[in-house]
Amino acid sequence: HVQLVESGGGSVLVGGSLRLSCVSSVGYVFSSHCMGWFLQAPGKEREAVAVIDGEDSTGYADSVKGRFTISKDGAKKTIYLQMTSLKPEDTAVYYCAAAPTHRCPFYDNNWSKTSIYNWWGQGTQVTVS
Repeated sequence: HVQLVESGGGSVLVGGSLRLSCVSSVGYVFSSHCMGWFLQAPGKEREAVAVIDGEDSTGYADSVKGRFTISKDGAKKTIYLQMTSLKPEDTAVYYCAAAPTHRCPFYDNNWSKTSIYNWWGQGTQVTVS
């Protein structure tokens, strides 16, 4: 049973930085699966932020390119989302997710579809003001 647990959220001023972490209860997920970060603002649908796959290929939403960086540490069974130059519109609950595939489907931006991810964390709140 795969469990994903996010941490690192909080309140930060505009222009500030935060680093989110997601720990998996199953180590093999990080070495071989597509994993991503999503956000959900109040009253809005969940949307993709960034992904990293088993080959360390990455993808980013246009809104965060150049500001956010996704990475992973297989030894610690953890993926990270380093967020810099934060804006008020980044305020949301951030979720970690894992897909049952080795590679993320980057074609046609399919990596951004929530339906391909089988496992989700409980979310961590990020507030930028």
